[in-house]
Amino acid sequence: MSIESLIKSLNCIRYDSSKYIEVNNLMQSEFEVLFKDSVKDIDMTPGSMVNARVIEIRNDYIVINAGLKSEGIIPKNQFLDSNGELEIKIGDTVEVILDMVEDGYGETILSREKAKRTKVWSELEKIQTTQEIIQGKVCGKVKGGFTVELMNVKAFLPGSLVDIRPNKEADYIEGKTLDFKIIKMDKVRNNIVLSRKAVLLDQTSSPDEVADKYTEGKIVSGFIKNLTDYGAFIDLGGIDGLLHITDISWKRINHPSELLKVGDEIEVKVLKYDAEKNRVSLGMKQLQDDPWDKVKDTIELGNRYKGKVTNIAEYGVFVDLGDNIEGLIRTSELNWTNKNINPNKIASVSEEIEVKVIEIDDEKRRVSLSLKQCLENPWKIFEQNNSKGDVLKSQIKSITDFGIFVGLEGGIDGLIHITDISKSEDQEQAIRKYKKGDEVESIILSVDSDRERVSLGIKQLEDVK
Repeated sequence: MSIESLIKSLNCIRYDSSKYIEVNNLMQSEFEVLFKDSVKDIDMTPGSMVNARVIEIRNDYIVINAGLKSEGIIPKNQFLDSNGELEIKIGDTVEVILDMVEDGYGETILSREKAKRTKVWSELEKIQTTQEIIQGKVCGKVKGGFTVELMNVKAFLPGSLVDIRPNKEADYIEGKTLDFKIIKMDKVRNNIVLSRKAVLLDQTSSPDEVADKYTEGKIVSGFIKNLTDYGAFIDLGGIDGLLHITDISWKRINHPSELLKVGDEIEVKVLKYDAEKNRVSLGMKQLQDDPWDKVKDTIELGNRYKGKVTNIAEYGVFVDLGDNIEGLIRTSELNWTNKNINPNKIASVSEEIEVKVIEIDDEKRRVSLSLKQCLENPWKIFEQNNSKGDVLKSQIKSITDFGIFVGLEGGIDGLIHITDISKSEDQEQAIRKYKKGDEVESIILSVDSDRERVSLGIKQLEDVK
């Protein structure tokens, strides 16, 4: 009779007191014999590892049978994998650690988590001994370095061992799965120390090998470790490369952070390797087609196009015309009446506007655009509505050494030259009679819409009157 069948028989008769008393002593004796026989091959020392069978899965815990006096109960979370999924099913045999043969309540205390840790530590010790490379995920930053997860065990990566060269800004490795070497293990203190620097040093090649690895035109990948105003530094694994801001995108950008983020892994093209300075120049836009090659097929001089504002600078507005082709509207082409207007008052980033192509410069790779030429020209309108000899009343906008500017319809200015103010008075004395805001009557002397000029006179009114 097996120990399991014996227990079942005992359970069947336990409520029949007469039978129970008769067989109790006999079965108890037999039970002890069977139990001792069943556990004679099991190491009952606390801390030893034993095999157990999963017999029940409940909401919060797992019931297992390790062949001991009582069944074991282990919290369910000790049977979850790194993704939070249950890694066992009923009938599976698992390894557990015997924490205590009997606690104060006669129960056996078992641990699946300790069994996992013991097994992992054994494997990690072998890896340390052989100095093999092991992969781990950088979980987060702590004082002095980072925590790294190795086979569900936490390890420590000192900041000084992240890279070959000391780097205060090493946050870019967070969340990355990288190669490491184990340089120290202390099981008692549950302490594992890693080094990424040791891996990179092992990979350090001779100058000729490095030059071959970073031959111009080769495509390599790396992590963005730092961003500056002039570009991005890329960790290529043992050597850093510079991705200059002008080589990030065919479009104009103000700062690398507009398109790049520290920690991102990107592909780049080797533009140049300087053996003396051990420096690699990289390009990202070179992995895409040059948009200028499409200009002659898609953009025509004098045509109007709708585009989206991509950037605004002091000197003008950049507009995306499609196919990564970008054009510039200089401030002088933003408004008919104000040559130095603030571009931010005219357009905003992402706004769609209509523009006219006024120049295509192949040598400078530049498309010049005009916004004002897509709007009504107030100078032309004034020329159509007014003629030489017409008398106007207008307000003085400003007074200069050479004349008086007055406001005209359409927001344009007309000039009364100092020589056209008075016939009899001294020019300087005559101009002093006027001040800004005064309303003045004048006669149109000439209108030149192409040169955006309207000449007016006051003294000529005497001949009219």
